[in-house]
Amino acid sequence: MTTTTWLRDETPYDVFPSLWTGDEHRHQTSRVTADGAAWLASAATGGPDGRGDLGAALARWEARPESPAVLPCGTAFDLVNVDPVFGRRMLDRLWEEGPGSGPVAAHRGRMLLFAAPGTAHRLPALLDWEEWGEKVPRPLCHGTGDAVTVPPLAPARGDTSGPRWLVAPDTRHPWLPGPEVMLWACVRAARSVSAADVRVSIFPPAAPGANVYDVSRRR
Repeated sequence: MTTTTWLRDETPYDVFPSLWTGDEHRHQTSRVTADGAAWLASAATGGPDGRGDLGAALARWEARPESPAVLPCGTAFDLVNVDPVFGRRMLDRLWEEGPGSGPVAAHRGRMLLFAAPGTAHRLPALLDWEEWGEKVPRPLCHGTGDAVTVPPLAPARGDTSGPRWLVAPDTRHPWLPGPEVMLWACVRAARSVSAADVRVSIFPPAAPGANVYDVSRRR
């Protein structure tokens, strides 16, 4: 089945056999499915028919599924680029207390959270208005006019230094968090950091003028 036929029929034929494992096509979190690849390629679309370079992008990835690609933001997705430690806290909040996340990638020591188009424009302003905004490590937001490197469709074996998927796209229309959800996750993550910094003592505070002895070092 050729890429052209698949695009014309809009049917998810297996044009990317390398995106499936040998274990009954079982999906892996870090591996993009054929539907996920089609969604990623849709970011490169343009022109009146809405397709543009979609066929060329799919053909390149079919030939080299272990190579990263550069895609424009603002059409299919925006990106919120955060410190990996803080990003992990955001993901914990999104999955444990919130609606979950969209696709997530790691690249050059940063975590890339895929978000709904328009998030890159709105999130910085929302953080400026938020009471806890100053506690949030300032994210880098990529939207219209920006291009980003996305990980390969299929991870190279043993390669942990290059871009890789933490949550890979697996549908043609993945759910993407908007600016309000991303703000919520940022604030919850910042609050969890602040709460961890607070030390709670089981002893009441010493009375003024009382002699306090350090008994933590015993011989």
